[in-house]
Amino acid sequence: MTTTTRLPTREAARRRAGGFTLVEILIGSTLSAFILAGILTVFLFLGRGGANVRNYSDMESQARKALEVFAEDVRQAGSITWTSSTQFSIVVNAVSVTYQYDSGSGLFTRTASSVTRTLISGISPGTFTFRAFNVAGTELPLATSANLTAASSSTKQLQISLEASRTNTTVVAATNAVLSARFILRNKIVTA
Repeated sequence: MTTTTRLPTREAARRRAGGFTLVEILIGSTLSAFILAGILTVFLFLGRGGANVRNYSDMESQARKALEVFAEDVRQAGSITWTSSTQFSIVVNAVSVTYQYDSGSGLFTRTASSVTRTLISGISPGTFTFRAFNVAGTELPLATSANLTAASSSTKQLQISLEASRTNTTVVAATNAVLSARFILRNKIVTA
């Protein structure tokens, strides 16, 4: 008895090799590209969201600390002298303290004993205002030098309003509007 072995044909040998066809590779590549694009998009949105949260947190923290310092000084002030609508000096415990907004740099600063400290940075142009009120709560004008002289003697309350903003390269600007309470100059004697 003789046995014969059939040699495999080329087509049968190719089937047993187990490779992928071109169509299978194209479908797999397309699906992988869609999944990768989705993952990348989610990653970018999370990064942008994190940057915005960081910007808002920074602005809130800076504004809160600035208003605490400002409120403490104003409440202890015995006198106030207006230099301009964006700058005034108060006397706190026999020390002259100057608060100033610089529109060129967008900084709100405090100067005491020749030491200048930046309280808020990144203030949007045209949004910062000091508002002065007399003992009756009427707002005092601060436009002219005569207004400033009159306001120096009759200011009893102060208020700040501003809008700060922060930007990153890939994120739209985050803005924070700040409107302080009216702070009363408790140690300043003003009559109606």
